[in-house]
Amino acid sequence: MAGRLEGKVAFITGVARGQGRAHAVRLASEGADIVGLDLAGPLPDAVPYDPATPEDLAETRRLVEEQGRRALLSVGDVRDLEGMRRIVDDGVGELGRLDVVVANAGICTPQVWDAITPASFADTIDINVTGVWNTVMATAHHVVEAGGGSIIITSSYAGKKIQPFMVHYTTSKHALVGMTRAFAAELGPGNVRVNSIHPGGVATPMGGGDMVGQLEEVGATNPPLNLMGSTFLEQVYAEPEEISNVVAFLASDESRFITAEHISIDGGSQYF
Repeated sequence: MAGRLEGKVAFITGVARGQGRAHAVRLASEGADIVGLDLAGPLPDAVPYDPATPEDLAETRRLVEEQGRRALLSVGDVRDLEGMRRIVDDGVGELGRLDVVVANAGICTPQVWDAITPASFADTIDINVTGVWNTVMATAHHVVEAGGGSIIITSSYAGKKIQPFMVHYTTSKHALVGMTRAFAAELGPGNVRVNSIHPGGVATPMGGGDMVGQLEEVGATNPPLNLMGSTFLEQVYAEPEEISNVVAFLASDESRFITAEHISIDGGSQYF
């Protein structure tokens, strides 16, 4: 039985692990070949969790190939527009087309408002906002040339409400809501749909390293804010594959009349 993305090609940023890897494997299972990039190296100093590695990237490649699909995965930086254009252009040159884009790469740094440095704020905006803009700029014309397709931007629960103790992260994820709507409006005549997804807590390596300790430290400065983000369900966080279910839907023709939309996968926490 053919998958929903048979014969399609998808480009994914932050593909080495976590949500990016889950998206790559799921879209491959639906029939798509995968082009992707990941920094797979040192992150800005303020980020408390460990970075992805080239070995993580190689494991994603293996998992995609295990689905019987091709995986053209590279070390790259979403802050480098020309570098990303080369990766995308080379992938399209080899695979012939581009139909789906998942702008997934991002960083998250818990910091009390007056502990955020100009460097930390700039790093967050450069990766989480400019990096997404770069991703669309490097890919959208290929999607138009393929006859249309789907661009999926990873925002966050923090892009609909706020994430306490993360002014820079919250700012970046709200910015992606406006970016989604603006690109959807201008790319619509090319039959390109642009939507954002808004996960709450997700069980990925982003929660590793000293992330939990740093969250506890900043949370102690204003305990009532720690109640925000609770879910309505017994399940308190998502597995990456649960986010990929929505990505696969938005990538497929089943969502062909959905654009400029902002879909939450957060157990209702945006309303708590």
